Amino acid sequence: MDEFWGECIEKLREVMTEKEIDSSISVLHCHRKNSVLKLLAPNQYVLEHIRSNLLDDIKSCLISTDTGLTDVRLDIGSYELEKKSFRTTESFTGETAETPPLDIYEEISRPNEIFTFDNHIEGKSNQIARAAALNVGKEPGSFNPLYIYGGVGLGKTHLMHAAGNEIIRNFPNAKVFYITSERFVIDLIKAIKDNQINEFKQLYRSVDALLIDDIQFLAKKQQSQEEFFHTYNELIGIGCQIIITSDRIPDAMNNIDDRLKSRFKGGLTTLIDVPELETRVAILLKKASHIGIDLPDNVAFFIANLVRSNVRDLEGALQQIAAASRFTQSKIDLVLAQETFRDLMSHRKKQLTVENIQQVVAKYFKIRVSDLFSKSRSQDITRPRQFAMYFCKEYTDTSYPNIGDQFGGRDHSTVIHACNKIRELIESNLKAREDHDNLNKIFGG
Repeated sequence: MDEFWGECIEKLREVMTEKEIDSSISVLHCHRKNSVLKLLAPNQYVLEHIRSNLLDDIKSCLISTDTGLTDVRLDIGSYELEKKSFRTTESFTGETAETPPLDIYEEISRPNEIFTFDNHIEGKSNQIARAAALNVGKEPGSFNPLYIYGGVGLGKTHLMHAAGNEIIRNFPNAKVFYITSERFVIDLIKAIKDNQINEFKQLYRSVDALLIDDIQFLAKKQQSQEEFFHTYNELIGIGCQIIITSDRIPDAMNNIDDRLKSRFKGGLTTLIDVPELETRVAILLKKASHIGIDLPDNVAFFIANLVRSNVRDLEGALQQIAAASRFTQSKIDLVLAQETFRDLMSHRKKQLTVENIQQVVAKYFKIRVSDLFSKSRSQDITRPRQFAMYFCKEYTDTSYPNIGDQFGGRDHSTVIHACNKIRELIESNLKAREDHDNLNKIFGG
């Protein structure tokens, strides 16, 4: 194919200037199917320039019995990736639809180059999701779709972009699109309004990899779900990679078509959880180094113990202490950290005592506080008691034996078992995870 295209370029030199060859023709890729030559421009600008100024000359020069070509067509894309393609190019039939207009094309963006695996911190909370995303970046289609779920600010979007950037690094000409589900809906509405639904379909189905963020926002939007369902099937069918993020597992999404849920579960579904202490510390130190902040280890541990919710809140806390250091012209140390986060510490200390946690958990599960101290082994009592013990250990400095004492004089091994049981359940049980997340929000975590 390269040799044939080289011969075509030599023929075009007879009717075009060297400047036109260098700036417009040499950047094209091509794909030949029988007597039809499809030229692929790298972007909309090049395509429009060639279509308006050069396409007639190209056709008149190349369509002949010498070349065996009967038609030359123009589109955006590349069928000849520099290494190998993970999209089946042999399925090209020579049929060409009109290229979508510029205003729709620009609605979709490439992955953000800021987010890579190099600046992503790995921990137990994201280990599987990271490994899967990295694998997809190296071998697109290995998990398809890759469905990453978890709470707000935990790094789902970072891993999605990192996987997209890894695909581009390994397949430089791949067309990788990042889009939020909200943007997908807006684009569909605009396409319907402007009578450009065919252009919309062509655009979304022309990619090599589609990264779609926050898929849960398609809930209740039936037409958008229908269009995404067909787009999904088309892309999966020709070997394109799809990466999806959500705040919940597929089965937990309300008002989403069961056909879509089934498709989402067809690949790999993986969780990103709240980062553990060591990972939170590593994130803080990495972020601080990246923005040129000298953050002592003991301050990183202090902040990580105080901010347990998500990566975004950790970044906010880092910016807060950096600003305090800059405005007061003080070095960042434990004294400054305690002063900066004094209100948060006071609120946390006031709110999170063993007694307070017991009251909140009892109210949440609609039982009496005294039930938590009872000897009852009923599931309706045992599970809230285990949750209460778990949060006492998570959010207070109380030891296992002391927690046991405050739950009716139970042994410390009972508390350890309760904590381990809750950790296990929030990984495997949807209802337990919802209860955990709801209580976590009440406690400010």
